Amino acid sequence: MQPTPNPLMNMLPIAAIFAIFYFLLIRPQQKQQKELETMIKNLKPGDKVLTSGGLYGVVLGFKGDDLEVQFSQTVKLTVARSAVTALVSPASAPTKTAA
Repeated sequence: MQPTPNPLMNMLPIAAIFAIFYFLLIRPQQKQQKELETMIKNLKPGDKVLTSGGLYGVVLGFKGDDLEVQFSQTVKLTVARSAVTALVSPASAPTKTAA
């Protein structure tokens, strides 16, 4: 006659898989989301930003929950704060090249 297996031993692999998923996928994503929210909250006029549409611009001001962003000398648009994906340092901003 076989001894009955401990029910806790049956749950151990499932708990291990959950722990692996939490530390490798869920927790880093939550940390990244929190950093993005903090960055968006701390935007100020003059910051260079990258939008989710791939456009680089400079924050000019705020209109409620939106940002007024200048993309060129003549193009100023109002974009949602959530459209900003990154704060761009001047060194990593794209430069104009002569053709």
